[in-house]
Amino acid sequence: MTTTAPTNAPVADARALGLAHYAARGVLEHVLARHGSTFQQQVALRAALTADAPQAPDDLVAQVQGSLKADPADIRATLDELLAKQLLDTDGAHLRPTDAGRELLATVGAESAPISARIWGGIPAEDLAAAGRVLALVTERASAELAALTA
Repeated sequence: MTTTAPTNAPVADARALGLAHYAARGVLEHVLARHGSTFQQQVALRAALTADAPQAPDDLVAQVQGSLKADPADIRATLDELLAKQLLDTDGAHLRPTDAGRELLATVGAESAPISARIWGGIPAEDLAAAGRVLALVTERASAELAALTA
């Protein structure tokens, strides 16, 4: 027996993607706010933490800009905030996360994990794989369009 998707199933489009993004981001921002941190700070700190080696500030700015499409000046301000909070530290001409920065990300991850499990739980693996493929393609195309617009 073949099953078909309900005729009232929502269509994936820019609005649906935006609604999903902001709903999930809202959850994370709520968790981050309990720790006095922002979404952009978390993204920058995670980029520093997951790098293979300490990053030069310009490299970290470029990496965060690639993820968030944010203004480089705003990202530099975020790095300054992380340095002031002692979540990042200088290592010569490079930035590296401090123990406090690592602890913050671990705590936020532990607090958000059960929420993420409730959000993503029960979604069939094949649906997640299809969504992943579509989102990767949308990200690639939108990034190319943004690059063309800002060239």
